[in-house]
Amino acid sequence: MPDNTRIMTTSRHAPARHRVVALAYDGLCTFEFGVATEIFGLPRPELGDNWYTFSVAAVDEGELRATGGIRVMAEGGLELLENADTIVVPGWRGAQTPVPTALCSALYQAWQRGCRVISICSGVFVLAAAGLLNGRKATTHWRYTDTLREAYPAIIVLDDALYYDEGNVMTSAGSAAGIDLCLHVVREDFGIEVANNVARRLVVQPHRDGSQTQQLQRPVARTRESRQLGQLFDFLHQHLAGSHTVASLAKQTGMSPRTFLRRFEESTGTTPARWILQERLRRAEDLLIHSRMSIELIAGHSGFATAASLRHHFQQQRGISPAAYRKKFSAAAK
Repeated sequence: MPDNTRIMTTSRHAPARHRVVALAYDGLCTFEFGVATEIFGLPRPELGDNWYTFSVAAVDEGELRATGGIRVMAEGGLELLENADTIVVPGWRGAQTPVPTALCSALYQAWQRGCRVISICSGVFVLAAAGLLNGRKATTHWRYTDTLREAYPAIIVLDDALYYDEGNVMTSAGSAAGIDLCLHVVREDFGIEVANNVARRLVVQPHRDGSQTQQLQRPVARTRESRQLGQLFDFLHQHLAGSHTVASLAKQTGMSPRTFLRRFEESTGTTPARWILQERLRRAEDLLIHSRMSIELIAGHSGFATAASLRHHFQQQRGISPAAYRKKFSAAAK
């Protein structure tokens, strides 16, 4: 499993009317484009005016063909990138398909002035061609990782991650992982509460750790195991502050420790220890935003032995102290 501890290490508040521009091109990947549109382009009246503005920039002239027989007419061209705060590259028409020089230049100039550039799935090849990933870590759909590594040896390719955040350049794995990355961006810009609300409207899991594996060996659990693990997840959410071991959790599910570990990782893409840590951090985040508890009490309620342990894991996983997180996001949630 690749090291992906830098995920969610930066925190940025989106300025009012943060400008998101999604690229459209002939051969457009419809699903990936739809993800960007749904998350950044859909109006959010509950947030008032403090939401993204969204526009579409055409890479090619004229009417653009998209997967599924759809035709797209964009509202502008690459000039729209000049004032963008975030640019989304929703896939690309082929890993071996050349990227226009004009697009590479426009992306590089935008990135140099501080614009955030993110890619979904094969869109990573556009970022790579523009020189935005040299010396950096990046991921893409598992089918393309070898191709990316061979074509761009200066990139540190993560073979098995959902998404990766390198600051103002971010990449995601195939298709649905784009949802995880875009929700990560919303979380960075507006905080956990807003990101959770967006996820709720999408009817998806609020947050999946970017280091989670792309390829679950058996995504659909056997009926009995699915019920057992579902009951275990409910139990853990109710007893996050408790002490848990592989042996105790295996006993809870009626499995042997070896079988339990295998089934748990097949179902979640991660280990029990890492899953519990992330859930504890999310519990701590919620309490930091919505309660006036002290850091010491929050540590106890969220399953950390001491406030020092909470601070250590929070800094390591979120790149910010609990106190700074509370100051930043409790204000954003009001």
